[in-house]
Amino acid sequence: MEIKRRYMLKKKELKELKEELGNIFDVEKIIPKKAVVEKAVTEEGEIILLDGTPLAMVNSGRIFPTLKFLLEMDIENNRVIVDMGAVKFIANGADIMAPGIVGADEDIKEGDIVFVVDVTHKKPLSVGEALMDGKTMVEEKKGKAIKTIHFIGDEIWKM
Repeated sequence: MEIKRRYMLKKKELKELKEELGNIFDVEKIIPKKAVVEKAVTEEGEIILLDGTPLAMVNSGRIFPTLKFLLEMDIENNRVIVDMGAVKFIANGADIMAPGIVGADEDIKEGDIVFVVDVTHKKPLSVGEALMDGKTMVEEKKGKAIKTIHFIGDEIWKM
């Protein structure tokens, strides 16, 4: 992925970023005071870098956390758990289908930003947008439950 432009975030932009990520996840002290926070403009869109590591990305005007950010945090809310059979498909960028979901945060609403982990290791595999609420994801036996935005092995992961 080629970075076209890269610049430091202004204080106002940084405050907005913290608020937006705080709205998505129950995370305090997301960004340390002395951290270097930059915005990188690429052909894929805008990526927020924290000390050179991708923290979040902007997709369709919404901020999504990256998997590298999620690996650093121990977050319970907005989490969806899939069976091991779904992992190879997720690693190739597939959307998450309801039959592969074995657990989900019941507070998830349609349109929420969610992240997907496997049932064995509980490590983040993808980030996406919920297409149904958390309870329905677990109960439904057919259909697409999550539209994948970012996944292990994509260009942002490789940064």
